[in-house]
Parts: sequence; structure tokens; C-alpha cells
Amino acid sequence: MQNVGFIVGLIAFGLPMGAVLIYLFWRLVNGPKSLPVSVDWISDLSPARYRPMERLLSGEDYRFLASQPGFDRKMLRRVASQRRKIFRAYLASLRNEFNQVAAALRLIMTYSAQDRPDLAGILYRQQLLFALGMLAVEGRLVLHACGLGTVDVRGLVGTMENIRLELCQMIPAESPAA
Repeated sequence: MQNVGFIVGLIAFGLPMGAVLIYLFWRLVNGPKSLPVSVDWISDLSPARYRPMERLLSGEDYRFLASQPGFDRKMLRRVASQRRKIFRAYLASLRNEFNQVAAALRLIMTYSAQDRPDLAGILYRQQLLFALGMLAVEGRLVLHACGLGTVDVRGLVGTMENIRLELCQMIPAESPAA
């Protein structure tokens, strides 16, 4: 009888998580409809833009706040909620930029004079890693809202950097636009 409960629990947890993963991957594969692909746009892409995310939900700031006179739990909850909202805005920007870079790579592969199965493999692998990373970050955000742990986005930002580097290699520096 315990096995039945375990299986039901596993299904109840696994099906929604699988659906979310499929949805995120579908969004990544379909990407944006318009592409601002130019050398300037590509050079403006920088993982440094997302560095504040690494500290935004850090427990260090919350501990400092708790040590201040006049601190109360309501204040901590409000600050944490505001920071999660800011974090989600950064996350949306990261997702949009990733989708644009992936779409630009797909466009380049489509119109390339030579077949690039290696690039297609790299692209789909990076998209899968990004989708899994997004799923993990979203899960950690839920836990953070419950007061458990922090959220680490370094892997997600690293995946963005990898796909950006692939795009930079595909477009010559002196090209006015892709």
C-alpha cells in the first residue's frame, strides 16, 4: 500500500514538472518573431548585466537587515518580496535575450551556405540546459518565497554566455548586420 502512495506522489509531482519543462523548452525553441541582429546588438549582450542577480536574493543582506534597530519580520517579508519581483524582471530579460540569440543562430543556420549539424547540436543542447536551468531557478524562487535557501543563477548566465559566444563566432566583426 505504501508503494501506491509513493507512485501517486511521484506522478502528482512529476507530471506538472514535466509539463513545465516541455512548455519552457517549447518557448525557447519557438523564440521571438523579430530579431535585432546586428554587430552592435551582439556586442551589447553581456553576462555582466545579470551580475546583480547573484546577490539580489542573498541571505547576507537579510541578515544585515535583521541586525538593524527597528527590524521586524514584516519588513523582511516585504523586502524579500520586492527583491524577488526585481529578480523575476532580470530573469525575464535573460530569457528574452537567450531566445533572441538562439533565434539568430537558427536564422544563420537556415541561410548558411554550408550545413552545420555541429552548430545545431550545440544550439539544442544549450536550449535544453537553459530550459532545465530556468526550471531549477523557478523552483528555487518558490522555496525562497517560503523562506528556504537562495537562488543561484550562475549556471543560467553561463549558458547564455556560451550561446552568445557561438553567435559571435558566426558573425564577422566588420559586418554591418547579420
